[in-house]
Amino acid sequence: MRTRKLTAGLTMALLFGLVLFDQAQSGGLNRFDAPPLIAWGSGQAAGGAHCAALPQ
Repeated sequence: MRTRKLTAGLTMALLFGLVLFDQAQSGGLNRFDAPPLIAWGSGQAAGGAHCAALPQ
């Protein structure tokens, strides 16, 4: 049981550290330049994923 708690604690500390590192290194989000989270009916083509590379 002690090993499980140690492993879980180290995993959570690593994840928390990675999130903090990412937030510290990334720039601020420009919400006016960001793509919409949900673009239903916007007319924008899908992009950035393997499912967006379908043949025309």
